[in-house]
Amino acid sequence: MWQKLKRWAKRLKADVWAVALAIQDPRTPWLAKAMGALTVAYALSPIDLIPDFIPVLGYLDDLLLLPLGIWLTVKLLPTDLMEEYRQKIATNGVPRFKHSKWAALVIILLWALALWWAGSWARRWYQNR
Repeated sequence: MWQKLKRWAKRLKADVWAVALAIQDPRTPWLAKAMGALTVAYALSPIDLIPDFIPVLGYLDDLLLLPLGIWLTVKLLPTDLMEEYRQKIATNGVPRFKHSKWAALVIILLWALALWWAGSWARRWYQNR
């Protein structure tokens, strides 16, 4: 069972990189690109939905949300394209992506927007009680 789990984790890691390649390909459908971009951004984001220092729950989002996002993205991609990306990863290894200050800024802004929205919702909910 341990070996099966290790193979699954290795395939999942390769699929994250395959999805990262897919979102850059013009042949990828827009819905798969959107889901893939969200998944890869979450995988690479230094900010977690639930911080890792919280026992058990901290890793629960990584164990559930990330595989779910990858699975959904893979299901949205045409099979032949996903196989092409997996083959590229198997042949060439993990691609080297340039660090982008713009991408980091977008991720920070998205988290700030999510926090602002959650705060606004909580404030309205508390005032209406």
